[in-house]
Amino acid sequence: MSAVGIKELKNRLTHYLQRTKQGEEVVVTERGKPIALLQPIKTAEQAVSLEARLARLAALGLVTLPTRRSRKKLHPVKISGPPVSQAILDDRQ
Repeated sequence: MSAVGIKELKNRLTHYLQRTKQGEEVVVTERGKPIALLQPIKTAEQAVSLEARLARLAALGLVTLPTRRSRKKLHPVKISGPPVSQAILDDRQ
């Protein structure tokens, strides 16, 4: 495990991400005090957010994440005439 300051992490992010991919944990510090922990997602204990939990499951190969963003808002379509449920009941008789 190594420790790195925010400025150094920002300047050499790719380097520290490569070390994390190789299984090393990196402690991020601010003015000498630890504030975060970078660790391989496969070894993460309990993720708090939904995104973190899904990312861990994807890293373990248990789920496949979607490749594009879902639509935020669906617009209902208004159709005039009798309800579709009534048409289905009529068709069954």
